[in-house]
Order: sequence, then C-alpha cells, then structure tokens
Amino acid sequence: MIISIIIITGIALIIGIALSLAAAEIRQNDESPVDSINALLPQSQCGQCGYPGCRPYAAAVAEGTAEINQCAPGGDATVTALANLLGLSTTRVNTAFGEPGPATLACINEDVCIGCALCLDACPVDAIVGAAHFTHTIIRSECTGCELCIAPCPVDCIALIPVRAA
Repeated sequence: MIISIIIITGIALIIGIALSLAAAEIRQNDESPVDSINALLPQSQCGQCGYPGCRPYAAAVAEGTAEINQCAPGGDATVTALANLLGLSTTRVNTAFGEPGPATLACINEDVCIGCALCLDACPVDAIVGAAHFTHTIIRSECTGCELCIAPCPVDCIALIPVRAA
C-alpha cells in the first residue's frame, strides 16, 4: 500500500514538473487584438466614432467593420498607431467623425449650476460629482473631455477648457 502511494506520488510529481516546463516553453499572448487596439484609443468614451465607447469601436476595427480613422479625440497619432499595429497604410482622421483638437476637460461654473443632475447621466466615465438640487463639480483626473455633458445642461454652465489651462 505505501509503495503504491509512493509510486503514484512520484508519477504525479514527474507529470507536474513536465507540465510546468511545457508551460514555461509555450507562452501564450493573452492579449486579444481587441485589447491591443483598445489600448491605443484615448478612452474618452465619447461615441464620436459611431460606437458607444472605445472598446466597441476597437472590436469593430478588429472585425474589419470600422475604419481606423474614426477616432477624432485620438487624432492622427492614434490613427498612425492603429495603422502600425494592424499593418495598414497610415491615413488621417476622417473629419466626418469630428475634428481632432487639443485635449480638453469639462469645467462647471458652480455659480450658475442649478443641480439638475442631467449631466450626471450623460457622463460616460462618472467624472461629475453632485446630487439633485446641489451644485455639481468635475473630477478632473477622471474627465476625458468627451463633451457629452454639455448638451443636456439647461443653463449652459459647462464649458470645455484646454488641459493646459486646467
């Protein structure tokens, strides 16, 4: 009985070592093409590309159903990075999806804000803090400058400012 246990333990040990060595030799790249494309996008989640966020756009690019030049917030640098990653020819941002420009942040004029909370639902990254009937503010480190909070504001208290001025 003891000899059987020793033999089975030895076999299990040898198989474990062999599997460990095989795993070290065969390293898989766990990053999918969608992950690689998504990593190059600005993560503004603005929807200007025609998709509800950066990851869905990355999936469409990976599938070949979207062009690499639809990300206006990323600008020509993002288009070039995507072209290099995918082995495609470099192009410029398609301005039908927006004009590339400097990085911006939303800024709320807190003296004018009425606390309607409409901007809270519009923000795709939860960068706005506030509650109904209270003044709201922007968490600057979280804001992507997507502009989605501007349209629903009934008192026009939200403006985009260049990141340098923030």
